[in-house]
Formats: sequence, C-alpha cells, structure tokens
Amino acid sequence: MKIKETPLKDCYIIEPNIFEDDRGYFFEKFNEKKFEELTSMNGHFVQDNISKSSYGVLRGLHLQKGEHAQAKLVSCLQGKVWDVAVDLREDSPTFGKWFGIELTEENKLQLYIPRGFGHGFSVISETAVFAYKCDNFYNKESEGSVKFNDPELNIDWKVGPNDMILSEKDQNSPTFKDRNF
Repeated sequence: MKIKETPLKDCYIIEPNIFEDDRGYFFEKFNEKKFEELTSMNGHFVQDNISKSSYGVLRGLHLQKGEHAQAKLVSCLQGKVWDVAVDLREDSPTFGKWFGIELTEENKLQLYIPRGFGHGFSVISETAVFAYKCDNFYNKESEGSVKFNDPELNIDWKVGPNDMILSEKDQNSPTFKDRNF
C-alpha cells in the first residue's frame, strides 16, 4: 500500500500494490496497521456501505456532524466516479478547499476523507458501484450538507448540468456560506 498526500490536510490517496498474472489479480484493499503507521490517522472502520448509480448521478456534498462525524475510505468497485472531498473544518489551513480524483475499477485507488469533510461523487461511466468504509455509525439527525454547485466552492463535477441526476435533498442543500455543519 502506498499513501499519497492530497492538497487537503489529512486527506490521502491510497494506492494498493496489485499482483497480476494470467489468473487475474490480487491486492490487499486495506490494512489498518499499515494505514495508521503511514498516516498517523485512525484506521478503524465500523460500517461499510455500497451504492450503485447510473451515469450523471451526483451524490453530495454530505457529512455527519458532531459526535457522529465520520471519516470515510471510499473506492469504486465497478465503473468510474469523480470523487470530491471538501475541507469543512474551520480551524484547518485548507478550510473551504476541495480535491477531486477519478476512482475506477481499473486504478483501484481509494480516498481517505477525514472527519469534518464534505464528500460527494458523480458517476462518469454508464454505471458505478461505489464503496464507503466509515469509522462511525450513521445517524440521521447528524446529517449535514453543502450545495453541490455552490459558486464559492466552484467544483467541477465532470458531468454537465443537463446530465446531472440529483436527489431533492441534494438540490436543496444550503450553500457554503449558509452551511449547517
């Protein structure tokens, strides 16, 4: 496993060591001990989630607040997504900044998103199966969000506005300025 820093404080790209031969491939998707040694971050996860979406689906920007805040380790098991993390920690030197990365079934990259970040992704293939490991349990009352197309953040979602498929909740999220986190 290789860990690469992103421009956002405490947010990391995880690149697995892949072993391929004529039978296929093998790789260690996650190793808590190695992760903690390489990042000094907590790598204990308690919940796994999977979503399947079609082209143009945009999910985000979401977070869990307070005692139910979640760090996430995300990956794309099938297809391609444009994954985005936004630092929403007001005391962080990268507060209000975002980072995007293409996660695919081919590159097998993962993105570690610490607590206090907003997260979202758009599907840029016909379909995608997306996996989230979370270090805290989901709590509906602790949901927070930021509008996906907030002009202050100016996120490029790699999907045109006419192709975006959004939930009502995501369409009506507060702006970055009016945030609820």
